[in-house]
Amino acid sequence: MKIGEAARRLGIAAHVLRHWEDERVVVPDRTVTGHRLYGSEHLARCRIVLSCQEVGMSLAEIRAIVHRGEAGRAQIIAARIAAIRAQRSSLDSAERFLLHVRQCRHDLMARCPECSQYSQA
Repeated sequence: MKIGEAARRLGIAAHVLRHWEDERVVVPDRTVTGHRLYGSEHLARCRIVLSCQEVGMSLAEIRAIVHRGEAGRAQIIAARIAAIRAQRSSLDSAERFLLHVRQCRHDLMARCPECSQYSQA
């Protein structure tokens, strides 16, 4: 399929696919006249790129992890896992705080030892 159809199916603009090609993240095939052609494998890779972007990965990081032979791949994956774990810990802490605040009986949060503890974390 041509770039317009691929973009429509993915729910993104065609210029995004051109940019991903420029960055060597998803490189489509070409017709003899030079038009971009996207097959099912290209669309699958595009969906992976979108998912990776949703968790904050840059195109450089994505390119490194989807290309097995890319230098620094293991380090990029390890760093992203560490960042996800840190974010998860932060979100868990925020959830515990909000669950407490919802039922806190203190008129000011600063007077509540549990609320104050969160601000120091």
